[in-house]
Amino acid sequence: MTERVLVLDFGAQYAQLIARRVRELGVYAEIVPATARFEDIMAKQPAAIILSGGPDSVYRPGAPKLDDRLLASGVPQLGICYGMQYLAHALGGRVDPGTPEYGPAEVRRTDVEDPLISGLPEHMRVWMSHGDRVESLPSGFSLLLASDGAPCAAMGDPERRIYAVQFHPEVVHTEHGMDILRNFLYSVAGLKGGWDMGSFVEREVPRIQAEVGDGSALVALSGGVDSAVAAAIVHRALGDRLTAVFVDHGFLRAGEAEEVERAFTERVPLRFVHVRAQERFIKALEGVVDPEEKRKRIGNLFIRVFEEEAQKLGPIDFLVQGTLYPDVIESGPGQAAVIKSHHNVGGLPEDLKFKLLEPLRELFKDEVRQLGRELGLPRSLVERQPFPGPGLAIRMVGEVQRDRLDLLRRADLVVRREVEAAGVAKDLWQWFAVLPGVRTVGVMGDHRTYGEAVVVRAVTSDDGMTADWAKFEPQILQRIASAIVSEVDGVNRVLYDITSKPPGTIEWE
Repeated sequence: MTERVLVLDFGAQYAQLIARRVRELGVYAEIVPATARFEDIMAKQPAAIILSGGPDSVYRPGAPKLDDRLLASGVPQLGICYGMQYLAHALGGRVDPGTPEYGPAEVRRTDVEDPLISGLPEHMRVWMSHGDRVESLPSGFSLLLASDGAPCAAMGDPERRIYAVQFHPEVVHTEHGMDILRNFLYSVAGLKGGWDMGSFVEREVPRIQAEVGDGSALVALSGGVDSAVAAAIVHRALGDRLTAVFVDHGFLRAGEAEEVERAFTERVPLRFVHVRAQERFIKALEGVVDPEEKRKRIGNLFIRVFEEEAQKLGPIDFLVQGTLYPDVIESGPGQAAVIKSHHNVGGLPEDLKFKLLEPLRELFKDEVRQLGRELGLPRSLVERQPFPGPGLAIRMVGEVQRDRLDLLRRADLVVRREVEAAGVAKDLWQWFAVLPGVRTVGVMGDHRTYGEAVVVRAVTSDDGMTADWAKFEPQILQRIASAIVSEVDGVNRVLYDITSKPPGTIEWE
């Protein structure tokens, strides 16, 4: 059985990052609301539990609490930030309002030897983000690390295997943060590890075979990384009982439909069906300006098209989708807030005629790329930049119109070409053009113009859950802007988006 670490989420902005870091260290991790029932938590048979940070104070009325049975369960636990304050408060220590610390700080070791801090230097730079602080430790705990702003920066009870840190070991700004997490997982909790994409294939292929039985499946192939890898692993499990259906909804990038068909007929031995449904999708979005409604209409029509193709192909039992863990998180599972409905999560019709098969549902994007390489997919597919299922329809603010769609497609082609020509694409997560629906006055050739503005979006990221805007050299931005204005009729202004995620999302809609 795969070892499972549960990240109990108290509303932290870094909960997903904690799970990512644990997986990087070779242990499977998933996120669960801190408000989940004790029985539901224990039913997952956690090998260890990490309590995330969060915006609350332990003294605020209504602040989230855990079932007392969890702390007495014997499962190794690590509290981070609010998670530390909660553990201290719940176990009899004292938490007081302190001088808030936000940003870098220095912590120093005490003279206590403990597995959590084994091998760490005497002083470390860490990332703090807290208001309250632990003033006195619960009975049985030892002080492991301290700072000027947090007299208790780390504490531990080795007998109960309950530990806590005031800072954030999961962020790159914390020196030796991965060493602390590694020590907790392997030295404190005694885990064995072994989570990687090779073990995932060994586990997932038999699971797919057992779930599908003698049935057949249809994969919703978009040409992106997620659906390609989903198709590959299901094909390994089912062989020719899987049919790939590629729906061209008219919102693809320039040349993409041809590239997808070529890749999946020449390189990947799948049964391949190409459905040209551009007119149906554009008509379905007439008059629609709300981004959530766009996503849901596209998702609904996707399913209807698949149902029609399934009837032509014969009995089809399962619909395969490239749903990822971030899709599930952002679409608001359980008590999480809905950031945006992903077309393959929030946009599915209630009367779906297929059973869903989502083999990548527990993976992050970089794990999907690793899995694609493990399955032998061509580099051109595995390393493509992420592209949303609704495509250019959600990179165009407002109603989708044919002429504006063509304009955006040409501008996006210029952005991709210039970024790749500059040799910086390897450092980026995504780079593309957005049509914000703003017209501006300009002067071109001594004539007044009133044209569209185009926004260039380029970000760096490890997994898409957080992202930073790419710090291009001014010359690169100048070349991109000049090329767009020169080559794309109707555009007279180019802007560059310097918003990180959070507070923004990578896509505009």
